[in-house]
Amino acid sequence: MTPTQEPLLRLDGVHVTFDAPSGSAHILDGVNLSIQSGEILGIVGESGSGKSVTAMSIIQLLQKPGRISGGRIVYKGTDLMQISKEEMRKIRGNEISMIFQNPRSALNPVFKIGRVINEVLKIHEGLSGAKAHKRAIELLSNVGLADPESVLTRYPHQVSGGMAQRVMIALALASRPSLLIADEPTTALDVTIQYQIIQLLKRLQKEADLTQIVITHNLGVVAELCERVVVMYAGTVVEEGRTIDIFDSPKHPYTRGLLAARAAHASGEGKLQTIPGQVPDLRERPTGCPFHPRCAFATKACSKDAPSLMSVGENHKAACLRWEEIS
Repeated sequence: MTPTQEPLLRLDGVHVTFDAPSGSAHILDGVNLSIQSGEILGIVGESGSGKSVTAMSIIQLLQKPGRISGGRIVYKGTDLMQISKEEMRKIRGNEISMIFQNPRSALNPVFKIGRVINEVLKIHEGLSGAKAHKRAIELLSNVGLADPESVLTRYPHQVSGGMAQRVMIALALASRPSLLIADEPTTALDVTIQYQIIQLLKRLQKEADLTQIVITHNLGVVAELCERVVVMYAGTVVEEGRTIDIFDSPKHPYTRGLLAARAAHASGEGKLQTIPGQVPDLRERPTGCPFHPRCAFATKACSKDAPSLMSVGENHKAACLRWEEIS
């Protein structure tokens, strides 16, 4: 994998608009990002920053009133915005799979896990009967479930949160995809299970060369798992680069705020640092840099000019007019 290779997936200036009687909200405002084959890319940011909407845009599952209102989503050289729904259905699930937030709610509570997996195998692999059963056992074993035969006979409420997450990963891998999008894969899991899921995703990258996009609030997950990081705020990418560079030398004030708010940075009386204010109402997007109303380093220029991502180091970009002064 080299930076000069054509990316497996590239988003060029993607805009997403949610229309409502009270006014339209531009949830994504020109998102640019790319991921190389075999890479694990982390996407971080507060709730409302556009992380999950970006993922749903990639697999073309935005629900109304949301719509992609501009830009290109290029996968293996094909613009997914220009293909038919039938062609997109063949890519979704087969080549691009997604693990959704909250695995329990993603599994049908009235069907046993075995039936759910068999249905996926029938649709994507054309398997049924003994062949489907054998493949289901193989999938559950590959994600580290010790007694897959028993798991297949259970309903979702009869397995733990960590087991349910492993089942979701197995379902996502059933069609042998090239790209896995994991939306908050460790949320609501205890620390031990989080570690196991992280190790599983790392193993899948190594053994199957599985390209992954990991969406998370947990910067510890990013540090352990991801090679590169994209930081999103108010529907835009404000910083991107190698994980080690983002953690050691953040160039955007928002990234600095996220890193300072980690529990590991609590000091004195144990109070966590916070970023003042909140993510703006995107029906009334701030002029200029979207972070400037909350930024301690903002000047008048920041409220006028919306900076584009600019090079701030080797393979490191940030959208900040003052990055040199505050680094």
